[in-house]
Amino acid sequence: MSSDFDTRHIADTPDAIAPDGSEVRLLCSSQRASTAAFRLAPGGVSRAVAHRTVEEIWYFTAGRGRMWRRLGGREEVTEIAPGVSITIPTGTQFQFRCDGGDALEAVAVTMPPWPGADEAYSVPGRWDPTI
Repeated sequence: MSSDFDTRHIADTPDAIAPDGSEVRLLCSSQRASTAAFRLAPGGVSRAVAHRTVEEIWYFTAGRGRMWRRLGGREEVTEIAPGVSITIPTGTQFQFRCDGGDALEAVAVTMPPWPGADEAYSVPGRWDPTI
């Protein structure tokens, strides 16, 4: 029986910048999902995007802010803070902002794994982006 184990320590500096403009630190991935930590500086407002094929679950670990999501006829703004978890179904338009004095940080699971740069596309957002 074969198994692939993946062990990764979070990087001190970003591995990439997400299409929404937030910092990305890559975590473990598998054939069915990938994980990453996202960071948005105090006062930052992301660019609004949607995903073509992936869905995500985010868990916020630091900071305070708001997450805007729109899919079909449903639209909402959710207060986000440590301990809050949200879903981003495939095709959902979303944008987030850091309203507190500390960076907004989240760990996210992407299913299936992030396929590459063409996955996210820009959409009109709720707020003017700062990054």
